[in-house]
Amino acid sequence: MSRVVVFTGGGSGGHVFPGIAVIEKLKGLDPTLNVLWIGSSSPLEREIVARFGVRFISIPAGKLRRYFSIRNAVDVFKIMAGLVKSIVVLLRLRPPILFSKGGFVSVPPVIAASILGIPVFTHESDVDPGLATRINARFAERIFVAYEASREFFPPARRNSVSVSGNPVRREIFEGNPVRGRTLVGAGNDRRLLLLVLGGSQGAHQVNKLIDEAMSELVRDYFVVHQTGDAGFRPSQVEGLYRTAFLSSEYADLLAAADLVVGRSGAGTLWELAALGKPAILVPLASFSRGDQIRNAREFEARGAAVVLEGERATATALAEAARRLARNQSELEAMGRASRGIFRVDAAGFIADEIQKRIGVENANCTP
Repeated sequence: MSRVVVFTGGGSGGHVFPGIAVIEKLKGLDPTLNVLWIGSSSPLEREIVARFGVRFISIPAGKLRRYFSIRNAVDVFKIMAGLVKSIVVLLRLRPPILFSKGGFVSVPPVIAASILGIPVFTHESDVDPGLATRINARFAERIFVAYEASREFFPPARRNSVSVSGNPVRREIFEGNPVRGRTLVGAGNDRRLLLLVLGGSQGAHQVNKLIDEAMSELVRDYFVVHQTGDAGFRPSQVEGLYRTAFLSSEYADLLAAADLVVGRSGAGTLWELAALGKPAILVPLASFSRGDQIRNAREFEARGAAVVLEGERATATALAEAARRLARNQSELEAMGRASRGIFRVDAAGFIADEIQKRIGVENANCTP
Protein backbone atom coordinates (compact mmCIF):
# COMPACT_ATOMS: atom_id res chain seq x y z
CA MET A 1 0.00 0.00 0.00
CA SER A 2 1.31 3.44 -0.97
CA ARG A 3 2.58 5.76 1.75
CA VAL A 4 1.29 8.76 -0.21
CA VAL A 5 -1.96 10.33 0.97
CA VAL A 6 -3.68 12.50 -1.61
CA PHE A 7 -5.47 15.75 -0.78
CA THR A 8 -7.49 17.78 -3.24
CA GLY A 9 -9.34 21.07 -3.27
CA GLY A 10 -9.03 24.60 -4.47
CA GLY A 11 -10.50 27.63 -6.10
CA SER A 12 -9.37 29.86 -3.24
CA GLY A 13 -7.05 29.92 -0.26
CA GLY A 14 -10.11 29.22 1.85
CA HIS A 15 -10.16 25.68 0.49
CA VAL A 16 -6.43 25.13 0.79
CA PHE A 17 -5.54 26.38 4.27
CA PRO A 18 -7.95 24.04 6.15
CA GLY A 19 -6.51 21.12 4.20
CA ILE A 20 -3.01 22.21 5.20
CA ALA A 21 -4.14 22.21 8.83
CA VAL A 22 -5.20 18.56 8.51
CA ILE A 23 -1.91 17.68 6.79
CA GLU A 24 0.06 19.23 9.67
CA LYS A 25 -1.80 17.06 12.18
CA LEU A 26 -1.54 13.96 9.99
CA LYS A 27 2.21 14.37 9.62
CA GLY A 28 2.40 14.75 13.39
CA LEU A 29 0.73 11.36 13.78
CA ASP A 30 2.94 9.69 11.18
CA PRO A 31 6.01 11.63 9.94
CA THR A 32 6.72 8.88 7.38
CA LEU A 33 3.62 9.74 5.36
CA ASN A 34 4.06 11.59 2.11
CA VAL A 35 1.35 13.94 0.91
CA LEU A 36 0.40 15.04 -2.58
CA TRP A 37 -2.06 17.84 -3.35
CA ILE A 38 -4.14 17.81 -6.53
CA GLY A 39 -5.26 21.34 -7.34
CA SER A 40 -5.99 23.75 -10.15
CA SER A 41 -3.51 25.78 -12.17
CA SER A 42 -3.96 28.76 -9.82
CA PRO A 43 -0.54 30.13 -8.78
CA LEU A 44 -2.03 31.00 -5.37
CA GLU A 45 -2.84 27.35 -4.60
CA ARG A 46 0.58 26.14 -5.71
CA GLU A 47 2.35 28.82 -3.66
CA ILE A 48 0.39 28.05 -0.49
CA VAL A 49 0.93 24.30 -0.77
CA ALA A 50 4.62 24.70 -1.59
CA ARG A 51 5.11 26.95 1.45
CA PHE A 52 4.15 24.01 3.64
CA GLY A 53 6.41 21.56 1.84
CA VAL A 54 3.64 19.58 0.10
CA ARG A 55 4.00 18.28 -3.46
CA PHE A 56 1.49 19.73 -5.91
CA ILE A 57 0.01 18.50 -9.18
CA SER A 58 -2.40 20.62 -11.19
CA ILE A 59 -5.24 19.28 -13.30
CA PRO A 60 -7.56 21.00 -15.79
CA ALA A 61 -10.46 22.39 -13.82
CA GLY A 62 -13.85 23.57 -15.00
CA LYS A 63 -16.12 25.66 -12.82
CA LEU A 64 -19.45 24.18 -11.74
CA ARG A 65 -22.21 26.69 -12.39
CA ARG A 66 -25.87 26.40 -11.45
CA TYR A 67 -26.92 28.90 -14.14
CA PHE A 68 -26.83 28.90 -17.93
CA SER A 69 -23.55 30.03 -19.43
CA ILE A 70 -21.82 29.23 -22.69
CA ARG A 71 -18.70 28.63 -20.60
CA ASN A 72 -20.36 25.54 -19.13
CA ALA A 73 -19.90 23.75 -22.47
CA VAL A 74 -16.18 24.54 -22.51
CA ASP A 75 -15.76 23.60 -18.85
CA VAL A 76 -17.31 20.17 -19.39
CA PHE A 77 -14.27 19.28 -21.48
CA LYS A 78 -11.96 20.67 -18.77
CA ILE A 79 -13.71 18.54 -16.16
CA MET A 80 -13.35 15.43 -18.32
CA ALA A 81 -9.66 16.18 -18.90
CA GLY A 82 -9.27 16.66 -15.14
CA LEU A 83 -10.91 13.30 -14.54
CA VAL A 84 -8.58 11.52 -16.95
CA LYS A 85 -5.47 13.10 -15.41
CA SER A 86 -6.72 12.29 -11.90
CA ILE A 87 -7.18 8.64 -12.84
CA VAL A 88 -3.63 8.52 -14.23
CA VAL A 89 -2.18 10.10 -11.07
CA LEU A 90 -4.15 7.90 -8.68
CA LEU A 91 -3.40 4.73 -10.65
CA ARG A 92 0.29 5.52 -10.33
CA LEU A 93 0.18 6.31 -6.61
CA ARG A 94 -2.58 3.98 -5.40
CA PRO A 95 -3.05 6.01 -2.18
CA PRO A 96 -4.89 4.45 0.77
CA ILE A 97 -7.28 7.44 0.91
CA LEU A 98 -8.18 10.69 -0.82
CA PHE A 99 -9.27 13.70 1.24
CA SER A 100 -11.23 16.48 -0.45
CA LYS A 101 -11.45 20.00 0.90
CA GLY A 102 -13.97 21.01 -1.75
CA GLY A 103 -14.05 23.55 -4.52
CA PHE A 104 -14.69 22.83 -8.16
CA VAL A 105 -11.25 21.32 -8.78
CA SER A 106 -11.92 18.53 -6.25
CA VAL A 107 -14.74 16.85 -8.18
CA PRO A 108 -12.67 15.00 -10.84
CA PRO A 109 -10.19 13.53 -8.30
CA VAL A 110 -13.06 12.42 -6.05
CA ILE A 111 -14.85 10.67 -8.93
CA ALA A 112 -11.56 9.15 -10.09
CA ALA A 113 -10.89 7.77 -6.60
CA SER A 114 -14.37 6.28 -6.49
CA ILE A 115 -13.85 4.60 -9.85
CA LEU A 116 -10.57 3.09 -8.61
CA GLY A 117 -12.00 1.93 -5.28
CA ILE A 118 -9.99 4.42 -3.20
CA PRO A 119 -11.82 5.58 -0.03
CA VAL A 120 -12.86 9.26 -0.08
CA PHE A 121 -13.30 11.62 2.87
CA THR A 122 -14.64 15.13 2.21
CA HIS A 123 -15.08 18.27 4.30
CA GLU A 124 -17.44 21.25 3.96
CA SER A 125 -16.59 24.53 5.69
CA ASP A 126 -19.81 26.51 5.19
CA VAL A 127 -23.12 26.12 6.97
CA ASP A 128 -24.71 24.93 3.73
CA PRO A 129 -22.73 22.70 1.37
CA GLY A 130 -21.63 24.05 -1.99
CA LEU A 131 -22.34 22.25 -5.24
CA ALA A 132 -18.91 20.58 -5.30
CA THR A 133 -19.46 19.09 -1.84
CA ARG A 134 -22.96 17.93 -2.78
CA ILE A 135 -21.47 16.04 -5.71
CA ASN A 136 -18.48 14.73 -3.77
CA ALA A 137 -20.73 13.51 -0.95
CA ARG A 138 -22.27 10.96 -3.32
CA PHE A 139 -18.88 9.26 -3.61
CA ALA A 140 -17.55 9.86 -0.08
CA GLU A 141 -17.32 7.32 2.69
CA ARG A 142 -17.14 10.07 5.35
CA ILE A 143 -18.47 13.63 5.21
CA PHE A 144 -17.14 16.16 7.72
CA VAL A 145 -19.05 19.40 8.32
CA ALA A 146 -18.46 22.49 10.44
CA TYR A 147 -21.91 22.91 11.99
CA GLU A 148 -24.61 20.61 13.33
CA ALA A 149 -27.10 22.45 11.12
CA SER A 150 -25.14 21.34 8.06
CA ARG A 151 -26.23 17.73 8.56
CA GLU A 152 -29.74 18.56 7.36
CA PHE A 153 -28.52 19.52 3.90
CA PHE A 154 -27.65 15.92 3.06
CA PRO A 155 -30.13 13.19 2.08
CA PRO A 156 -31.39 11.11 5.04
CA ALA A 157 -29.67 8.03 3.67
CA ARG A 158 -26.29 9.80 3.87
CA ARG A 159 -26.57 11.42 7.29
CA ASN A 160 -25.01 8.47 9.10
CA SER A 161 -21.85 9.27 7.14
CA VAL A 162 -21.80 12.88 8.37
CA SER A 163 -19.61 13.93 11.30
CA VAL A 164 -19.61 17.42 12.82
CA SER A 165 -15.94 18.34 13.11
CA GLY A 166 -15.80 22.12 12.94
CA ASN A 167 -13.34 23.76 10.55
CA PRO A 168 -9.60 22.97 10.58
CA VAL A 169 -7.27 25.83 11.55
CA ARG A 170 -3.59 25.68 10.70
CA ARG A 171 -0.99 25.60 13.47
CA GLU A 172 0.59 29.00 12.78
CA ILE A 173 -2.65 30.79 13.72
CA PHE A 174 -2.19 29.63 17.32
CA GLU A 175 1.43 30.81 17.41
CA GLY A 176 0.81 34.53 16.91
CA ASN A 177 2.38 37.01 19.32
CA PRO A 178 0.23 40.09 20.08
CA VAL A 179 3.16 42.22 21.26
CA ARG A 180 5.07 41.43 18.09
CA GLY A 181 1.96 42.16 16.04
CA ARG A 182 1.47 45.64 17.50
CA THR A 183 5.17 46.39 17.14
CA LEU A 184 5.18 45.36 13.47
CA VAL A 185 2.62 48.03 12.56
CA GLY A 186 3.88 50.75 14.88
CA ALA A 187 1.11 50.43 17.44
CA GLY A 188 3.31 49.22 20.27
CA ASN A 189 2.99 52.32 22.46
CA ASP A 190 -0.44 53.36 21.19
CA ARG A 191 -3.12 53.06 23.86
CA ARG A 192 -5.92 52.58 21.36
CA LEU A 193 -7.48 49.19 20.68
CA LEU A 194 -6.28 47.47 17.53
CA LEU A 195 -8.83 47.05 14.73
CA LEU A 196 -7.80 44.55 12.05
CA VAL A 197 -9.59 44.90 8.71
CA LEU A 198 -9.33 41.92 6.35
CA GLY A 199 -10.01 42.75 2.74
CA GLY A 200 -9.06 39.30 1.39
CA SER A 201 -6.28 38.35 -1.04
CA GLN A 202 -8.19 39.84 -3.98
CA GLY A 203 -9.50 42.79 -2.01
CA ALA A 204 -13.09 43.38 -0.92
CA HIS A 205 -14.22 46.61 -2.58
CA GLN A 206 -17.28 47.03 -0.36
CA VAL A 207 -15.32 46.53 2.88
CA ASN A 208 -12.53 48.83 1.73
CA LYS A 209 -15.02 51.55 0.78
CA LEU A 210 -16.83 51.37 4.13
CA ILE A 211 -13.54 51.55 6.03
CA ASP A 212 -12.34 54.55 4.02
CA GLU A 213 -15.62 56.39 4.65
CA ALA A 214 -15.61 55.56 8.38
CA MET A 215 -11.88 56.05 8.94
CA SER A 216 -12.06 59.46 10.63
CA GLU A 217 -14.39 57.96 13.26
CA LEU A 218 -12.55 54.66 13.64
CA VAL A 219 -9.14 56.16 14.44
CA ARG A 220 -10.62 57.96 17.45
CA ASP A 221 -10.89 54.66 19.30
CA TYR A 222 -8.69 52.26 17.33
CA PHE A 223 -5.32 51.88 15.75
CA VAL A 224 -6.49 50.52 12.37
CA VAL A 225 -4.59 47.87 10.42
CA HIS A 226 -6.22 47.69 6.98
CA GLN A 227 -5.34 44.85 4.62
CA THR A 228 -6.80 46.01 1.32
CA GLY A 229 -5.85 43.55 -1.39
CA ASP A 230 -3.77 44.73 -4.31
CA ALA A 231 -6.57 46.57 -6.12
CA GLY A 232 -7.56 48.62 -3.08
CA PHE A 233 -4.11 49.59 -1.84
CA ARG A 234 -2.86 53.16 -1.76
CA PRO A 235 -0.44 54.82 0.67
CA SER A 236 -1.95 56.77 3.55
CA GLN A 237 -0.66 59.38 5.97
CA VAL A 238 -3.60 59.07 8.39
CA GLU A 239 -2.34 58.94 11.97
CA GLY A 240 -3.29 55.65 13.56
CA LEU A 241 -3.68 53.78 10.25
CA TYR A 242 -1.41 51.06 8.88
CA ARG A 243 -2.42 50.00 5.37
CA THR A 244 -1.01 47.02 3.46
CA ALA A 245 -2.06 45.13 0.35
CA PHE A 246 -1.28 41.68 1.72
CA LEU A 247 -0.58 39.86 4.96
CA SER A 248 1.54 36.74 5.01
CA SER A 249 3.80 35.63 7.85
CA GLU A 250 2.70 38.59 10.00
CA TYR A 251 -0.96 37.64 9.82
CA ALA A 252 -0.94 35.39 12.89
CA ASP A 253 0.74 38.08 15.02
CA LEU A 254 -1.74 40.75 13.92
CA LEU A 255 -4.72 38.47 14.48
CA ALA A 256 -3.41 37.72 17.98
CA ALA A 257 -3.07 41.47 18.61
CA ALA A 258 -6.52 42.41 17.28
CA ASP A 259 -9.18 43.54 19.73
CA LEU A 260 -11.80 43.60 16.96
CA VAL A 261 -11.83 42.31 13.38
CA VAL A 262 -13.78 43.64 10.40
CA GLY A 263 -14.13 41.59 7.24
CA ARG A 264 -16.07 39.20 5.08
CA SER A 265 -17.46 35.97 6.48
CA GLY A 266 -15.68 33.24 4.61
CA ALA A 267 -15.68 30.04 6.62
CA GLY A 268 -11.90 29.84 7.04
CA THR A 269 -11.59 33.37 8.38
CA LEU A 270 -14.48 32.90 10.81
CA TRP A 271 -12.94 29.80 12.35
CA GLU A 272 -9.57 31.48 12.70
CA LEU A 273 -11.38 34.19 14.65
CA ALA A 274 -13.14 31.57 16.75
CA ALA A 275 -9.89 29.74 17.45
CA LEU A 276 -8.49 32.88 19.08
CA GLY A 277 -11.76 34.18 20.51
CA LYS A 278 -11.92 37.36 18.43
CA PRO A 279 -15.11 39.46 18.19
CA ALA A 280 -16.00 40.68 14.70
CA ILE A 281 -18.03 43.03 12.58
CA LEU A 282 -18.90 41.05 9.47
CA VAL A 283 -19.88 42.38 6.05
CA PRO A 284 -20.84 39.20 4.15
CA LEU A 285 -20.49 38.99 0.40
CA ALA A 286 -23.99 38.99 -1.08
CA SER A 287 -23.84 39.69 -4.82
CA PHE A 288 -22.32 37.09 -7.14
CA SER A 289 -22.59 34.59 -4.29
CA ARG A 290 -24.78 31.64 -3.38
CA GLY A 291 -25.38 33.26 0.00
CA ASP A 292 -23.01 31.08 2.00
CA GLN A 293 -21.24 34.05 3.60
CA ILE A 294 -24.56 35.47 4.80
CA ARG A 295 -25.51 32.19 6.45
CA ASN A 296 -22.04 31.82 7.98
CA ALA A 297 -22.25 35.34 9.39
CA ARG A 298 -25.73 34.79 10.81
CA GLU A 299 -24.52 31.66 12.58
CA PHE A 300 -21.82 33.67 14.37
CA GLU A 301 -24.23 36.52 15.08
CA ALA A 302 -26.75 34.08 16.59
CA ARG A 303 -24.02 32.82 18.93
CA GLY A 304 -23.25 36.39 20.05
CA ALA A 305 -19.81 36.40 18.44
CA ALA A 306 -20.33 39.01 15.73
CA VAL A 307 -22.22 42.05 14.52
CA VAL A 308 -23.45 41.54 10.96
CA LEU A 309 -23.92 44.39 8.50
CA GLU A 310 -25.70 43.26 5.35
CA GLY A 311 -27.97 44.78 2.76
CA GLU A 312 -29.08 48.30 3.63
CA ARG A 313 -27.40 48.02 7.04
CA ALA A 314 -23.95 47.81 5.46
CA THR A 315 -23.13 51.51 5.70
CA ALA A 316 -20.10 53.44 6.92
CA THR A 317 -22.27 55.06 9.60
CA ALA A 318 -23.44 51.68 10.94
CA LEU A 319 -19.89 50.34 10.89
CA ALA A 320 -18.54 53.34 12.78
CA GLU A 321 -21.35 53.20 15.33
CA ALA A 322 -20.88 49.48 15.99
CA ALA A 323 -17.12 49.86 16.35
CA ARG A 324 -17.50 52.86 18.66
CA ARG A 325 -20.02 51.06 20.88
CA LEU A 326 -17.73 48.06 21.27
CA ALA A 327 -14.66 50.18 21.94
CA ARG A 328 -16.48 51.98 24.74
CA ASN A 329 -18.17 48.91 26.19
CA GLN A 330 -15.38 46.54 27.15
CA SER A 331 -17.74 44.03 28.77
CA GLU A 332 -19.68 43.60 25.51
CA LEU A 333 -16.47 43.25 23.51
CA GLU A 334 -15.17 40.61 25.92
CA ALA A 335 -18.51 38.75 25.89
CA MET A 336 -18.36 38.58 22.09
CA GLY A 337 -14.83 37.23 22.33
CA ARG A 338 -15.93 34.50 24.73
CA ALA A 339 -18.85 33.61 22.46
CA SER A 340 -16.48 33.39 19.51
CA ARG A 341 -14.09 31.13 21.39
CA GLY A 342 -17.02 28.94 22.46
CA ILE A 343 -17.70 28.06 18.82
CA PHE A 344 -14.25 26.49 18.54
CA ARG A 345 -14.92 23.50 20.78
CA VAL A 346 -13.23 20.81 18.71
CA ASP A 347 -9.76 20.58 17.21
CA ALA A 348 -11.18 19.84 13.77
CA ALA A 349 -7.80 19.29 12.13
CA GLY A 350 -6.78 16.78 14.79
CA PHE A 351 -10.14 15.01 14.71
CA ILE A 352 -10.10 14.61 10.93
CA ALA A 353 -6.45 13.54 10.91
CA ASP A 354 -7.22 10.86 13.50
CA GLU A 355 -10.07 9.53 11.36
CA ILE A 356 -7.87 9.50 8.26
CA GLN A 357 -5.15 7.66 10.15
CA LYS A 358 -7.64 5.05 11.37
CA ARG A 359 -8.92 4.52 7.82
CA ILE A 360 -5.39 4.17 6.49
CA GLY A 361 -4.81 1.49 9.11
CA VAL A 362 -7.86 -0.41 7.92
CA GLU A 363 -6.70 -0.20 4.30
CA ASN A 364 -3.21 -1.39 5.22
CA ALA A 365 -4.67 -4.31 7.20
CA ASN A 366 -6.83 -5.30 4.25
CA CYS A 367 -3.79 -5.31 1.95
CA THR A 368 -1.53 -7.32 4.25
CA PRO A 369 -0.77 -10.76 2.72
